Amino acid sequence: MQDFIAALLAILGTVLVLAGATVIVLRTVAPPATEPEVTSGNRVLGWIRRVNGADRLMAWGVVLLVLAAIASGAISFDFRASVGTR
Repeated sequence: MQDFIAALLAILGTVLVLAGATVIVLRTVAPPATEPEVTSGNRVLGWIRRVNGADRLMAWGVVLLVLAAIASGAISFDFRASVGTR
């Protein structure tokens, strides 16, 4: 099951990265379109909304690829704590 989840995340991550790259290429070929201006009181949400859709696709793809690497065991975290006694 762990391998299945890792493979699924890797496939979805790759598809998202490729979709983002496709959108970037298509934007360079197509004429520029006007995007509606975003007005938001929250600065963080306004920044996230202003991020290009292709960049968001690629960012989520990278997140899924990292999660796939963690699920498959390629990346692991080890936290240890020890207390010395005297």
